[in-house]
Amino acid sequence: MPHTPHPPASRPRVRARRRLRVAALLASAVSVCLVAASAPPTPLGVGDRLFPHLGNPGYDVAAYDLSFTYSGSNSEPLRAVTTIDARTTAELERINLDFAHGKVDSVEVDGEPAGFAAAGEDLVVTPGSPLGEGERTRITVRHTSDPVSPDGRGGGWVRTADGLAMANQADVAHLVFPCNDHPSDKASFTFRVTAPEGLTAVANGLPTGVDRTGGSTTWTYRTAHPMATELAQVSIGRSTVLHRTGPHGLPVRDVVPTEHRAALEPWLAKTPGQIAWMEEKAGRYPFDTYGLLMADATTGFQLETQTLSLFERELFTDHVYPKWYVESIMVHELAHQWFGNSVGPATWSDLWLNEGHATWYEALYAEETADEPVEARMKAAYGASDGWRAKGGPPAAPKPPTSGSKTGIFRENVYDGAALVLYALRQEIGRPAFERLERTWVARHRDGTATTADFVRLASETAGRDLGDFLHGWLYGERTPPMPGHPDWKPITAERAPTGAAGKPHGV
Repeated sequence: MPHTPHPPASRPRVRARRRLRVAALLASAVSVCLVAASAPPTPLGVGDRLFPHLGNPGYDVAAYDLSFTYSGSNSEPLRAVTTIDARTTAELERINLDFAHGKVDSVEVDGEPAGFAAAGEDLVVTPGSPLGEGERTRITVRHTSDPVSPDGRGGGWVRTADGLAMANQADVAHLVFPCNDHPSDKASFTFRVTAPEGLTAVANGLPTGVDRTGGSTTWTYRTAHPMATELAQVSIGRSTVLHRTGPHGLPVRDVVPTEHRAALEPWLAKTPGQIAWMEEKAGRYPFDTYGLLMADATTGFQLETQTLSLFERELFTDHVYPKWYVESIMVHELAHQWFGNSVGPATWSDLWLNEGHATWYEALYAEETADEPVEARMKAAYGASDGWRAKGGPPAAPKPPTSGSKTGIFRENVYDGAALVLYALRQEIGRPAFERLERTWVARHRDGTATTADFVRLASETAGRDLGDFLHGWLYGERTPPMPGHPDWKPITAERAPTGAAGKPHGV
């Protein structure tokens, strides 16, 4: 990204209506605007407690159109064009985009050249005239997208044995493309990926076209449902795309390294049955397709990228973990399609709603299919919960990530610690009410975002009584409350506490 500000080109009459609106303001207000416009570009954020500089105020993104051209080498920057359609929610002299790991060649706002400069991890765009509140605007950025991670900063592009994949959670989508990089601003996505002959590109959503020209191919994919930037996925490699049918005729497509196709097929065949199992628990699958992307890379995690979950290929072929455990991790990422993707977190402090639910269904699936009791897992989690809270904060108020941490905010307090909250709630209100709550939650907030307060409110509504005090201790307390129905459960000392999934390739 450039460090030298680029001024906008002259645009004498392109925004006459906006200039008239600005001219109509009081003189003092105009002076304030002029002072603000002349001030140095500064990074902004939406004020997220855990990632205060993520996201940007003043606009809402409706759609991204991302074009990537891959040379065939996963150590060379991709040529890219990002087009953002947005609606302004305030008058804007400048537009801040999150972008921190690429070279910007040019920026246009509504087809006209705009100035741009780097400020922290923001790309600050200055159009030729102010954008009025409530207007629709199109921002086009021509840039590079570097697959080589900056020092000490993982995520974004993941380099595989034969190409690339994406892992943008939680705060690194803007290392790949300019965006409003916060889960509160969902948008539709179009992906256009061009790669040399012999490679295959797949992205979130459904394919809409394949164009082969002069030794390269361009694949186009579109999402039918809004998506957060952290859930974007693009795979480029020597891959085979396998197709099968899920419940209700759902198209299921898996992306696998061609050389490992035979070994992976028995695992992939389990997905339609797992979708049917989740539908019994949470209602109909919320998107238009699903599948697994088996990346030939060692990441240390699996990731619920929307409609195309990312997995390490070696999880399935190296036979390190029991079969039931691997299958439960498949369900963990699948459950995220309901909890975390369709219903997204309004802030990163609401992460427990994603990971707690995915861990809950992971554990429930292991109980129902492999005789691994949920109660035993929850008892162990209860014993460790005080230690997890001390280290990472309570489930709904996690501590901020520490610099250089590999886990960031993804600690046990938002996995098994948060699943323990759901178990306590089921113990308190009973299984039938809990199951109604789960189905109502995903139906009510489908394709949107929701907060912890929303969940507490719906739980109280479902139970027919106020659960605020009960859930407050479980969600925000420094110490773990007594478990309903299990007065004998006690916290244990840190020296004896179980390590949960430490050392295992936990789903994220």
